Amino acid sequence: MPLITEKDKMLAGERYNILDPELEAERQKSKDLFQLYNQAQAVSERESILQRLLGKIGQNSIIEPPFYCSYGQNIYIGDYVYMNWMCTILDNNTVHIGNHVMIGPAVQIYTAAHPLQVKSRIQGWEVTKAIVIEDNVWIGGSAILLPGVRIGRNAVVGAGAVVSRSVSENVVVVGNPARVIKEIVQE
Repeated sequence: MPLITEKDKMLAGERYNILDPELEAERQKSKDLFQLYNQAQAVSERESILQRLLGKIGQNSIIEPPFYCSYGQNIYIGDYVYMNWMCTILDNNTVHIGNHVMIGPAVQIYTAAHPLQVKSRIQGWEVTKAIVIEDNVWIGGSAILLPGVRIGRNAVVGAGAVVSRSVSENVVVVGNPARVIKEIVQE
């Protein structure tokens, strides 16, 4: 019977220990790559680094540096995605970003959550939930997406919104916590 690793537990959304040496080594590898990315001047060099860092980067997708992530390999980005500068993705679980998605500056996408009990936090215990951003979504600057949310097709997340629940398609959400303020009628 194969040994179940902390990484296996992490990606399955089970309780796992973030202090696991293998996970620490993977985060360091990611950190080394995103630091190279953030310092690279040539577009071709940045594209090469993203190919090594991310699980997938689609055609004609752009991530403006600086960019930060936990592991990188759990991020899957579709075609024609534009991610503005200073975005952070804590990809302790998978983050799937569809096609034609616009992500404003300083957006934060978090898949990880910590226990409420201090002893468990100190010991490094954590859980994760995947995040999905469907096609044609626009996420305004400084918005925060919390673990487990899904942003539906064609939705707009207003600047500074804190999204703690999934968002339907074709709506605008704003505020903390984010709430629907408008339905979008597509042409």
